[in-house]
Amino acid sequence: MAEAHAHTKNHDYHLVNPSPWPALGSLGAFLMAFGGIALMRWLNKQDLVIGGIDTGGWGIFAVGLAIVLYTMYGWWGDTIREGLEGYHTRVVDLHLRYGMILFIASEVMFFVAWFWAYFNVALFPQSAPEVVRDAFTGGVWPPKGIETFDPWHLPLLNTLILLTSGTTVTWAHHAILHDDRKGLKWGLALTVMLGMMFTACQALEYSEATFAFSGNIYGSTFFMATGFHGFHVIVGTIFLAVCLIRALKGQFTSKAHFGLEAAAWYWHFVDVVWLFLFACIYVWGQSPMTH
Repeated sequence: MAEAHAHTKNHDYHLVNPSPWPALGSLGAFLMAFGGIALMRWLNKQDLVIGGIDTGGWGIFAVGLAIVLYTMYGWWGDTIREGLEGYHTRVVDLHLRYGMILFIASEVMFFVAWFWAYFNVALFPQSAPEVVRDAFTGGVWPPKGIETFDPWHLPLLNTLILLTSGTTVTWAHHAILHDDRKGLKWGLALTVMLGMMFTACQALEYSEATFAFSGNIYGSTFFMATGFHGFHVIVGTIFLAVCLIRALKGQFTSKAHFGLEAAAWYWHFVDVVWLFLFACIYVWGQSPMTH
C-alpha cells in the first residue's frame, strides 16, 4: 500500500510519455533548411554537391516539409488527446496560455522587423547613399515609377472581410461559453469562409500588381510584409478549420475549449496586423499616381 501511494500522482502537472516528435521535428526542420538552400541554388542554376552527390532540386526540401507536417499532425494530435483524457489541469491550461501569449509576442516582433524595413526607407528616402538612392528610390517614396495599389478598392474590401471575421470568431467563442453549439459551429464556419475569401482577394490583388518582388525596394518590402501576413491568414484559417472539425465532433465544452480560444487570439492578432498594414502601407504609402 505504501509503495502504491508513493506512485500516486499528487501534483497538477502532466508529465508526458516519451515522444518521438521533438527528434523527428528537428530532423524535418534540418532537412527543410538544407533542402531550401539547395533548392534556391538549383533555381539559380548553381550546384550544391556534397560527397559527390548533387543535392539540388526539390527532393530534400519536400522530404523535410513532409516530416514537419507529419510532426505537427502527430504532436498536436497527442495534445488534443491529452486534453480530452483530462490531463489538462488548471495548471497545465495556464501554461498553455502562457505559451500561446509568448508565441504571439514573438510574432509581433517578427512583423516589427518588416515594418522597420519599410519605414527605414519610406521615412528617409533621401538619407540613403547616393548610389542606393538613385538606383532604388530616386530620393522619394514611393520610388519613382512605382504605381501602388488604390487602398479604397481590394485592400478596403479585404479590411472589411477581416474585421467581419473577427466578429464571427468572437461570436463562436461567446457561443461555446454559453453552451450554444449551433452558434459555435456557424461562427467558426463563417470565419473559415471569410479567411478563404481574404486569401482569394489577396491573390487577385497580387496578380494585378504593376511592380515585382525583385528589382525595387518597394516591391521587396511590400511583398514581404503583406505576403507573410497572407501566410499567417492561411495558417489561421487552417487553425480555425481544425477547431470547426473538433466542434462538429463535440470536443469543446464551456469549461474546456482552449484550442478554440488560442485560435481566436491568433486570428485577432492577424486582424490587428492587417489594420497596421492597411493604414501604413496602403493608405499612407500610396503614390500620387493612385490618388
